[in-house]
Amino acid sequence: MAQAVEEWYKQMPVITRSYLTAAIVTTIGCSLDIISPHNLYLHPTLVVKRYQFWRLITNFLYFRKMDLDFMFHMFFLARYCKLLEENSFRGRTADFFYMLLFGATVLTGIVLVGGMIPYLSESFAKIIFLSNSLTFMMVYVWSKQNPFIHMSFLGLFTFTAAYLPWVLLGFSVLVGASAWVDLLGMIAGHAYYFLEDVYPRMTGRRPLRTPAFIKSLFADEGVVMARPTNVRFAPPPAEEVHQD
Repeated sequence: MAQAVEEWYKQMPVITRSYLTAAIVTTIGCSLDIISPHNLYLHPTLVVKRYQFWRLITNFLYFRKMDLDFMFHMFFLARYCKLLEENSFRGRTADFFYMLLFGATVLTGIVLVGGMIPYLSESFAKIIFLSNSLTFMMVYVWSKQNPFIHMSFLGLFTFTAAYLPWVLLGFSVLVGASAWVDLLGMIAGHAYYFLEDVYPRMTGRRPLRTPAFIKSLFADEGVVMARPTNVRFAPPPAEEVHQD
């Protein structure tokens, strides 16, 4: 059993393995009182006035208490992060990292701006950890890339992957969780989908081209799975040499 888990862990692509490890270590550290969540959460004043810039990163690593909800999000993180990195972003580790960076930036910006809007500031002030929202963003992007895959929810009913984010959002509402967390992930995911897929087909320009300095950090493979010419988020049918 232990050997199987070790083999499964080693076979994970680098970004998925790194993020999953950091999330588990951080959450366990907080549960054992080795790390204080008070030093991790997103606090604009502490970031700007006290230069605690690490909070911009650590708030994406803590998934609160180690309970059923934690296991639920670890499953989604391991599954959909891995699926994205191994399929849609195969051989494009830098692009995948840039997608996560874009999502984290959008989520942080929404929370900061929302905190300054009357009637909404109170709701946004409660969102101090964005780890669940970033995970939900990955689920949303995957659903856009694989809209026709058939899925089942707890064996109760079946649906296509295009509706997966909405099914999970409805489930969160039913169990009393905050809908804002999932909605933020959907907004960030759709922003990425629009700028990476819809906007380039409309204008011929790609605003989310990965910067060269980020590409230099990763040694990507030369061969990746291609996507149809006019549908960027479709399942890749063949292999071709990736060219930027």
